[in-house]
Amino acid sequence: MKKVKVQDAVGMILCHDLTKIVPGEFKGCAFKKGHVIREEDIPELLKLGKENIFVWEHKEGMLHEDEAALRIARAVAGERIGLSEPSEGKINLVAKVKGILKIDVERLNRINSIEHIMCATIHENQVVDENQLLAGTRVIPLVIEEERIRFVEAVCNSNPIINIRPISSKKVGIVSTGSEIYHGRIKDRFGPVVKDKVERYNCQVLGQTIVDDKVEMILKAINEYLVLGADMVIVTGGMSVDPDDLTPLAIRSTGAHIVSYGAPVLPGAMFLLAYLHGKTPIMGLPGCVMYSKTTVFDLILPRVLAGEILSKNDLSRLGHGGLCTTCPSCTFPACSFGKG
Repeated sequence: MKKVKVQDAVGMILCHDLTKIVPGEFKGCAFKKGHVIREEDIPELLKLGKENIFVWEHKEGMLHEDEAALRIARAVAGERIGLSEPSEGKINLVAKVKGILKIDVERLNRINSIEHIMCATIHENQVVDENQLLAGTRVIPLVIEEERIRFVEAVCNSNPIINIRPISSKKVGIVSTGSEIYHGRIKDRFGPVVKDKVERYNCQVLGQTIVDDKVEMILKAINEYLVLGADMVIVTGGMSVDPDDLTPLAIRSTGAHIVSYGAPVLPGAMFLLAYLHGKTPIMGLPGCVMYSKTTVFDLILPRVLAGEILSKNDLSRLGHGGLCTTCPSCTFPACSFGKG
């Protein structure tokens, strides 16, 4: 740092905090370390008794914390993410749209392994709302070598590591199985729950068909919704290993590729995910979706609506964080459920 006259310091960067004291009224920081001196600051600095101040002496290859943080934020943030103004060297990343947050965790770890650089995020694969805080980044010292920032930019390589996939509404068909509801012995409780969950995402429910525990009836109902233009078909019930639970067989009979029958999530272990023609999702929902507030369906549905084609590995990774602890007061999604 170097000592300069206040009048000559415009555009320079303050190297330390400056305290203001008004006896009986105020004592605190008037100018923070890292503040860029402006013309209008000069009278106030002189009132503080500062005819000379210490400023950062620019050196080739070094960056101020604000510029460094801005370059990091621009490198890691996708196009649907907004940036705050630098504040004490920190920049916040916020969502511009509602959607599923996607983070390349491996590359995030590489960035955070660089000395004096940090980027902290919330967990990925959760629904985020417009203007929600997603991440914050800064460098630790007041000034940093530009070479370190260039390395961050190289890691991102014009391919941001923090992105949002917008959620789109879809046409949904619901097929509910079970002889007990088909013959009117009990009232269906599954349909209203599923309908409510998909309509939260502005999906259009084409209808609900109640069928007996027969493969041909389940298959016919699924195909009828596909003919009507359903973008997704949800089949409820018949997902256990009992011999008369035939939903998995019926879904397989459509010709769909079964990604997984079973998921490492509780509640929701008997969940089934399949894709017809590689793009149309068909889900088999276990009974827990009917009576548990939060289940595997709440983790998978928004990702499917965001256009993700989920793999067996995607489902396997749900195991870490896949146990709902059924808190007396549910705070999902602001909890650990579904966050590895």
